[in-house]
Amino acid sequence: MMVQEKVSQTTEVKVGDIVTGTVEQILPYGAFVRLSTGQKAMIHISELAYEYVKKVEDILKLQQAVEAKVIKIDERSRIDLSVKQIQARTERPRQQRGAALTGDDFEKKLASFMKASDQKFTDMNKKNKESPGSKPRGKK
Repeated sequence: MMVQEKVSQTTEVKVGDIVTGTVEQILPYGAFVRLSTGQKAMIHISELAYEYVKKVEDILKLQQAVEAKVIKIDERSRIDLSVKQIQARTERPRQQRGAALTGDDFEKKLASFMKASDQKFTDMNKKNKESPGSKPRGKK
C-alpha cells in the first residue's frame, strides 16, 4: 500500500504547477510546506523573494497559507517550490510599462548611445596615438 501512495503522490503535482499549502516548519535554510494534496514540499530561502532575505521568518510564519510554483521534483519525489517566481508574474506588467518605448524614443536613445560610443572610440584612439609607448615594436 505504501508503494501505491507514492505513485499517486508523484502524479498529483508537476513542475510548473501553482500550488497552495501551509507552512509547517521553518529552518535557517527554508520552510517546509504541507500542500493541499497532502504532500510535503520545501521553499529554499533563496526562492522566497527577489531581494535579500536574512531570515525565513522575515517572510513566512508557521501555519501561514502560502501559494508557490513547483520548480523541481527530484528522483526521490522531493518537491521544491518558489514564491518569488509567482511574484515575478504579477510584477512584470509594471516593469514592462516602464520599458515600453515608442519607435521615436528608441531611435533617440540609440542615436545618443551611438554618438557617445563613437566619441569614446575617438578619444581612445587619440590617446593611443599620442602615448610615447605606441610606436610599433621590432622595426626601428
